[in-house]
Amino acid sequence: KMNIKDSKILVLGGWGLVGSAICRRLMVHNPAQIIVTSLRMSEAEDAVNQLRNEFPNANPEMFIPECGNIFARNEHKDMDWNAVLSNPESRKTVISDIFNDLTDEVLKNSALYTVITKHQPDVVIDCINTATAIAYQDIYNTSNTVIRGIKNNNLDTEAIERLLSSLYMPQLIRHVQIVYKALLDAKTTLLLKIGTSGTGGMGLNIPYTHSEERPSKVLLAKTAVAGAQTLLLFLMARTPNGPIVKEVKPTATIAWKRIAYDKVYRKGRPIPLVDMEMANAKSVGDSFKFVDETGVNITGKDFESVFIDTGENGIFSRGEFTAISSLGQMEIVTPEEIAECAVFEISGGNSGKDVIQGMDAFTLGPTYRGGILQNSAVRQIDKLEKEHGIDSVAFELLGPPRLSKLLYEANIIKRICGNMKAFLNTTPEEMSAKSLALVSENGDLRAQMLSVGLAVMLPDGKNYLRGVDVKIPVKTGDIEIPVTEKEIEKWCFEGWVDLRTKSFIEWQQRITKIVNQVESIPAYETSSRYTYTKEYWDNFETFDEGKISGWVFEYEDHGWRFKR
Repeated sequence: KMNIKDSKILVLGGWGLVGSAICRRLMVHNPAQIIVTSLRMSEAEDAVNQLRNEFPNANPEMFIPECGNIFARNEHKDMDWNAVLSNPESRKTVISDIFNDLTDEVLKNSALYTVITKHQPDVVIDCINTATAIAYQDIYNTSNTVIRGIKNNNLDTEAIERLLSSLYMPQLIRHVQIVYKALLDAKTTLLLKIGTSGTGGMGLNIPYTHSEERPSKVLLAKTAVAGAQTLLLFLMARTPNGPIVKEVKPTATIAWKRIAYDKVYRKGRPIPLVDMEMANAKSVGDSFKFVDETGVNITGKDFESVFIDTGENGIFSRGEFTAISSLGQMEIVTPEEIAECAVFEISGGNSGKDVIQGMDAFTLGPTYRGGILQNSAVRQIDKLEKEHGIDSVAFELLGPPRLSKLLYEANIIKRICGNMKAFLNTTPEEMSAKSLALVSENGDLRAQMLSVGLAVMLPDGKNYLRGVDVKIPVKTGDIEIPVTEKEIEKWCFEGWVDLRTKSFIEWQQRITKIVNQVESIPAYETSSRYTYTKEYWDNFETFDEGKISGWVFEYEDHGWRFKR
């Protein structure tokens, strides 16, 4: 159970319709601090001032405004995004931040990472419509520019780079990576996402588009990004020692913030009022210009009307609002209802609306039958191995190369020593010499390793064997890359079969840990408490490559599941 009282809470998108409702709802539980973020500082300060006015007895300093585009670097977070992409240097930086490895440099320059680690909140509530922010960059129009350039043989660098910077999945993946790392580094306890279905709960028959085909591919792109984010959050929630992750996904029109008579805004700017006299009517010709001001009267005024403000979905006229909220259309859910549900979930309640919990409940995990049949399958494989006189080690189809490397190194140890006990009684120097002799003499074993893309580091640490292609280092598009001692160590860890003495020292340390783990189990203990027992390891009389590699992935690489 999460105690909101005296907790520090970061509300991303706290000025918006849902974000502001959640901030008000949180105040019922007396948090220590609420950090409110919005795209613009004026919005964040407005949200904070509203909270100070509504809760005059609260310490004014408990409300903190933060601003900027959380999907950008700190240096770009307050800039118009088109201006960022119009600059060749900043455009290249954007692409690098999306596609390159997630380095400390990328993290520490991220606006999102910075705001989370700066405040180190106990809870992060994300009310930003990530799907809209990413999908409405509209990869389709960007792609059309590139396609025309290819067709006309005048494709320029900017068009390609703009296309790369608008690709949905790489952006979303990098965003989730940054969120996860920031939450870990800030020691945040819980993340709650206010998600979206992208269609207001309607299906592929949704009639609301922005002049695209029906159903709108741009709208469905938003749904696809929203769905992908939910699955990534589902995996984050299944990550041991990480934050608790929840998502509430409204499936109706969220309304409303205010009803007013004012200027009508589109994309943050007033709609300029234009006119065309009847005398300037145009005749239908052979072509149509998308932009044509001839005969158009720029009045110098802005469009003003009565409207209902639905937050991020924009402002609607009476007619638009009536249509979209009609029975059988998107209908309505209020921000206060969403806030009540969200805060109830944060408090440890079960609203039944957390989609992560729903996916946990309704996905099909490991089964009893599968566990029983796994033993049968392994016995059949063992039988065929004996019949054909071969070891089935690794094909590098499952990945990662580190798994194949571990399996082949373990297989080499098994071929030389036969079991764990004998291996621990052999010196690392002797193992290194014998492994070199084995690889030199056994052409089949050598060919298998090289053919699946593994390199073999020889005992001298200066020479290696390889096939035509290698899995590690990962191809980056370069024909050649420099080799350093640091890179060699990295490659040996990630996917090179390592025959050096130091490798076998590490293997003996690993097997010693396994033995000590088993021997720490009390002799009288025969319950279901322990998994890795003497029986599991066949009393150390074997050297099972798969079992040992599974243990390594759990205890060394911390890759284990705790939800079934």
